[in-house]
Amino acid sequence: MKLSGARILIETLIEQGTEVIFGYPGGAVLNIYDELYLNSDRIKHIITAHEQGACHAADGYARASGRVGVVLATSGPGATNLVTGIANAYLDSVPLVAVTGNVSSSMFGRDSFQEVDIMGVTLPITKHNYVVRKVEDLADTIREAFRIAKSGRPGPVLVDIPKDVQIASTEFEMGEVVKPFPLQKATDGEIDQAVAMIEASKRPIIFCGGGAVASEAGAEVRALAERIDGYVGCSMMGLSAVSREYERNLGMLGMHGHYGANRTLKESDLIIALGVRFSDRATGDKSKFSLGKNILHIDIDAAEIGKNISADLGIRSDLKYALTKILEKLSESKKPDWASDVARYRAYENEHQPPFISEKLTPYKIIDAINARTTPNMPVATDVGQHQLWSSQRVCVRQARRFLTSGGLGTMGFGMGAAIGACVATGEKTVLITGDGSFGMNLNETMTMVSQKLPVVVVIMDNGVLGNVRQWQTMFYNKHYSSTTLGRAVDFPALADTFGAKGLRAIDEESLAAALDEAFATDGPVIIDCLIEKDERVLPMIPPGQSFEQLKLD
Repeated sequence: MKLSGARILIETLIEQGTEVIFGYPGGAVLNIYDELYLNSDRIKHIITAHEQGACHAADGYARASGRVGVVLATSGPGATNLVTGIANAYLDSVPLVAVTGNVSSSMFGRDSFQEVDIMGVTLPITKHNYVVRKVEDLADTIREAFRIAKSGRPGPVLVDIPKDVQIASTEFEMGEVVKPFPLQKATDGEIDQAVAMIEASKRPIIFCGGGAVASEAGAEVRALAERIDGYVGCSMMGLSAVSREYERNLGMLGMHGHYGANRTLKESDLIIALGVRFSDRATGDKSKFSLGKNILHIDIDAAEIGKNISADLGIRSDLKYALTKILEKLSESKKPDWASDVARYRAYENEHQPPFISEKLTPYKIIDAINARTTPNMPVATDVGQHQLWSSQRVCVRQARRFLTSGGLGTMGFGMGAAIGACVATGEKTVLITGDGSFGMNLNETMTMVSQKLPVVVVIMDNGVLGNVRQWQTMFYNKHYSSTTLGRAVDFPALADTFGAKGLRAIDEESLAAALDEAFATDGPVIIDCLIEKDERVLPMIPPGQSFEQLKLD
């Protein structure tokens, strides 16, 4: 049958299993929006307050569901407003298809109204991108975008569709859901080498990154830990790979990681690195990170192996496949001395919990109260700042894909959109832990939560400052608090009420408990303003560029 390009886009998205699109209309996509109107019974569109919020929502939808998120924006400023969201998805390896409209092909390069070369703008932050020049190429381009986005190391793909291509018509036939490209698989020889390396180890630690989540390898990670009597530490992106309640899970590693996890890694003789980037926040001083230990690095992306930390054995492979094959050949072993050492490190951590200033309401008290009310399937999203780090240390993540945070780009304002997307994807009540600084970045998306009647509980750790930057200014810049005291007189509960949400405030444990109970019993969005001290610090901390020996506990 002969269809317009705009209709072909909608049909192809439906064909690829898309149920929800996040976006914002404009002149260069009106033909697409007309088709969305005509097909609203087959595909849902959620309009956000801003295109950046739409992109973060599509990102959150993808993280929580494991499916490809889709975002739609018009040309010019609509397209450029997606850039931060696309970059965020790229750094965190999130499968995303961003569709933008553009001026007609004949108007390219003429500085037409709202014309931007969005392909050129986004080349460094996408796995691939396209400008569709002929309507005959549109359907296959969308299919290919989906295939690339979800293949190998996932990531965002952008498809720019000029106005004339949306209007033009051609024959269209429905196809099938595209499958990812075949997975890269470890060879038998590589598996044998990995097994030999693991069996020679007396003090192993498994370091899980976001790749362990993407490959759904949690069960294999646990089986490996038990087989070798080892322990698991996680990067921020890998925190949901195994349940926080799993007895061998030591929690987050790195700059603000747990003492027990960092000490275990330091004393290990083998790091089994699974889908990690070895970022500077995870490693600290790279020259000291791997001293006295071997590195076995398994990753789907060959570019990551040896990029930051040299690997004694690097294997490019899907993690689930590689671990399955390793487990088939790996002998069971017990390491009582190592278990005793790790138990001692954990005990020391328990005896040296981070100190807090306030006696009324501390970050850990807030998170513990949230933990007591969440179920394993409830997503918890964060923004970026001190609250993100406290959450990474303390939130009890019990299921894969239920902790959403901006790891690579560190995007303040990510959380609102991500919580919206996760809530839509799962149908579950969703919690957003944010700070007053991050909340101010995209608080306009409260309107989206209200219009969609989403059961999102927003918990603001409100200290009146940009806490993480202030902490660095305290520790490394002689308390020169340049532009980190916000000086804002915003009444967040009143603001929530104005938006049409429910606004509450907590100043101590009693009012926090009451507010959370009310929030979790409410069907729609609730914003809780939690007042905390401005000089609370995130500890432990390994200062930037230093190593475990310089770790600060107080």
